[in-house]
Amino acid sequence: MLREWRHRRNLSQMALALLAETSSRHLSFIETGRARPSRELLLRLCDQLDVPVRQRNGLIMAAGYAPAYEETPIGESHMDRANEAVERLLTGHEPYPALVFDTVSDLCRANRSAMALLDGVAEELLLPPVNVVRLGLHPMGMARRITNFAEWRRHLLSRLRRDAAFTNDERLGALYEEVRAYRYPSGLLESEPSTPDPAEAHHVAIPLHIRALGTELRFFSAVTAFVAPADATLAELTIETFYPADTHTAATLHSHHWSEHLRVAVPEGCPLLPTGR
Repeated sequence: MLREWRHRRNLSQMALALLAETSSRHLSFIETGRARPSRELLLRLCDQLDVPVRQRNGLIMAAGYAPAYEETPIGESHMDRANEAVERLLTGHEPYPALVFDTVSDLCRANRSAMALLDGVAEELLLPPVNVVRLGLHPMGMARRITNFAEWRRHLLSRLRRDAAFTNDERLGALYEEVRAYRYPSGLLESEPSTPDPAEAHHVAIPLHIRALGTELRFFSAVTAFVAPADATLAELTIETFYPADTHTAATLHSHHWSEHLRVAVPEGCPLLPTGR
């Protein structure tokens, strides 16, 4: 397992041994099963190989040790601080959309503003677990309303492929193969923004152009993650916040009455339902 991660990170035994402050001979013995590493050395190796938390637990358990990281549901009482931080980020970002999803892009939570992007999405795509990538790329999802769909699809597929390679997560690999195989109506993959804005000639980030609220909204996004999490649940949470890419989008969202748009049909249990606000 160590050798596989080392190859994934393009490191020689000598380079990894230097980074982890051990000898290349000892590392070679570990990789061939001739030596059993200490738990502390395994953790150092995982740090230098940037092994994701869930896979670290698997590697450490394979060596005969107890897992290094707990996996606690975000709703548990001793996760209250983290849960409060997530809620604060989501509500504080309104009236702009924000989503929280896990390592395989399954949606954990969203703010009310995200509801504005759901018109026309097939109900079966909103049944738990809701997958953010599937929602964005499925022909019956948001694809038909994304006016720069070809560009946005390339971005999502590239990000998904990169994440699958980085984490070695078979679930991400399977999701990538699924969404890459979707078939679309003629012309959709050649779509471009309906009214190009000269001010956007040089993007600071790949934008999302989507028809919603009776107009075209334009966003760029940023992702937030917890730093040095000691729990697998927190380690796998990503918060993606969308920001208006032009003044029209900002003005539209600020002027919209959100209570009117909460009538979007969302199945019971979907994490897009407002959480007690």
